[in-house]
Amino acid sequence: MSIEKIKNKVRSVHDFPQKGIVFRDLTTVFKDPECLHELSILLTDLYKGKNITKIVGIESRGFIMGPILANNLGAGFIPMRKPGKLPADTWSESYDKEYGKDTIEIHKDALDSNDIIVLHDDLLATGGTMLAAYNLVKRFNPQKIYVNFIIELEFLKGRNVFPSEIEIEALIKY
Repeated sequence: MSIEKIKNKVRSVHDFPQKGIVFRDLTTVFKDPECLHELSILLTDLYKGKNITKIVGIESRGFIMGPILANNLGAGFIPMRKPGKLPADTWSESYDKEYGKDTIEIHKDALDSNDIIVLHDDLLATGGTMLAAYNLVKRFNPQKIYVNFIIELEFLKGRNVFPSEIEIEALIKY
């Protein structure tokens, strides 16, 4: 199976969550066992041999492939959540996104300076969510941070908000 076949399974939902937005829905990919399996292989192949210790998945769709990727790489999984969802002490970061403001949090003891991290989410649009996640993870002073998406909406130029030295991977591009 190719990236194009997986891309063809992505459903486009017009005017969701608001008028003028074309939402790229991955649930149609995730429900197909062959696509889900192939997606897990493609994501894993990107990071094999890089000594990844933790996958940080962003709520909520980063919680789907993030644990699968962590399992495949022999790494731990760290959830990055919306305020009030994590039970212990957290750091938080607020940010603008394409249709509003939001905040994400991570446990203060989630990572350390020995970690090599993949930050994972389903989609890169304007980059606000992932930049906030990146800023939170930087507080731990890890050895390396990789940034990963399944889909990138290139026309929104979200990767331009990141420092140039950050390695950003997206499997499917629109």
